[in-house]
Amino acid sequence: MGLEIERRFLVAGPLWRRHVAWQRRLQQGYLVGGSDGLTLRVRLSGTVEHGQEAWLTLKAPPATACSGPDGLVRQEFEYAIPLADAEALLALAPHQLSKWRYGLALPGGDWVVDVFEGGNQPLVVAEVELDAVDQALALPDWCVLELTGRHQLSNAALARTPFSSWPESQRDPLLRALQADGQRGAGLGPADP
Repeated sequence: MGLEIERRFLVAGPLWRRHVAWQRRLQQGYLVGGSDGLTLRVRLSGTVEHGQEAWLTLKAPPATACSGPDGLVRQEFEYAIPLADAEALLALAPHQLSKWRYGLALPGGDWVVDVFEGGNQPLVVAEVELDAVDQALALPDWCVLELTGRHQLSNAALARTPFSSWPESQRDPLLRALQADGQRGAGLGPADP
C-alpha cells in the first residue's frame, strides 16, 4: 500500500512552462466514485516517445487519522494493466475527463501541471507530491489558490460535473483568480518546452 501526500493549486499564466521536463496526454475514467473519497480510476497515458501505457488506480482516505488539511493524504493502489483492458474499462466508465500532464523540474517535491480539456477548460492545476505532511514548500508565484481538500475540484468530481456546467456563482471566483495576472487563457494547450 502506498500513501499519497499531495497538495494542489490553481495555476494562472504561462510561467510554469519554463520548468517543463516532459509531457503526456491522459484520458481517465472513473468506474467508482463515492462521497467517502473512494475512487476506482482507469487511465490511458500517451506519449510520442513511449507509446501508450495504462493503469488501474484505487484511491481511498487514509486508514488512520493523520494531521494536515482534508484531502492531503490518501491511500493509493496503482497497477499497470494491458492496453486492451484499459480501453474496455474506459468504455464502461460513466464519468471521464482528458488533460495534458506536464512534469516540472522544480525543487521541493514531485511537481506536475494538469491542463484540462473539454468541459474543464480553462482549469490548469499544479500538484506536488510530498514526502511528509509537514514538509516545507516554496510556492511558485503562478500557484494562485490552494485547492487541496476542495473536493469539487478533484479529478473524479470534475469528471462527474465538468467546470463548464458549474453555476456562474461557483465558477466566477476561480476565473477571477486565473485572471489575477491579467493573462486570461494563458497556459492552455500542449507545451513547447
